[in-house]
Amino acid sequence: MAISPATAAVCTDPHIIDLGFAHLTWFQVTILGIVQGITELLPISSTAHLRVVPGLLGWQDPGSAFSAAMQLASFCAVIAYFFKDIKQILVNGTRDVIGKRYQTTESQMLLGIMVGTVPLVIAGVSLKSVLNECNSPLRSLMVIGIASVVMSLLLAWAESSARHDRTFGQIKLRDGILVGLAQAFALIPGVSRSGSTLTAALFCGLNRETAAKFSFLLGLPAITLAGFHEIWVLHKAGLDLAGWETLGIGLVSASITAFLAIYGLLHYLEKSSTWVFVWYRFVLGCGLILGSVFGYI
Repeated sequence: MAISPATAAVCTDPHIIDLGFAHLTWFQVTILGIVQGITELLPISSTAHLRVVPGLLGWQDPGSAFSAAMQLASFCAVIAYFFKDIKQILVNGTRDVIGKRYQTTESQMLLGIMVGTVPLVIAGVSLKSVLNECNSPLRSLMVIGIASVVMSLLLAWAESSARHDRTFGQIKLRDGILVGLAQAFALIPGVSRSGSTLTAALFCGLNRETAAKFSFLLGLPAITLAGFHEIWVLHKAGLDLAGWETLGIGLVSASITAFLAIYGLLHYLEKSSTWVFVWYRFVLGCGLILGSVFGYI
């Protein structure tokens, strides 16, 4: 795959990595970092919003490389918010697995997260040439709109039919496998990693707050791998100092808002359902489809 210099003004070759974010101002990338931080961890698709917001404001599309690198902000937020849980899963889970005690909560959680990451890694490697290229067909507004509508319907189904009665201590290996399979579909822009995993966790019978928490924890290896891999890709692409500074500004604003998004979602789901996200995604998806068809966006 050919690689564009960070100074390229326009991404025209479909086989060149899109470094559009390098041409944004610090103010613009701060705003997009805030958008990314909120929407990456809410079940509403960060990719959709990072395509729509710049489009509505007349800004350069930041590109898929920006979206992937910004996942390091989610990594920082999840680590900070769930540090105690992560430490317990890693320490106790590793100890139990080594001791062949596979039925403990921590060992089941650790194995579930590890196994659940495999489908996404396989799918990511298979689709990386399409996902990262300039003007990727998967980043079209029509694809994002259709994915948003489909996911809104699946979330509505999960919300209305699932039991919502299993707690965090009842998570099993099979939950990690099923939610991990759902996570792989999040490579399609508009599906949303948080949305797909939350929906799958609800179908597994987890209560809403537990489903959201498990979604965050299971996604940690995926967002870590994706974020650091994209940093390496950007290094190989020859991103200049100004580009790294721009990316850093985005990461800072995204990290702060991602932490607030975790706090807000978990507290919201303690007492409320996911219907607000169902309707939001449905309306957003329909708007993108209609706007794409009639040329409004």
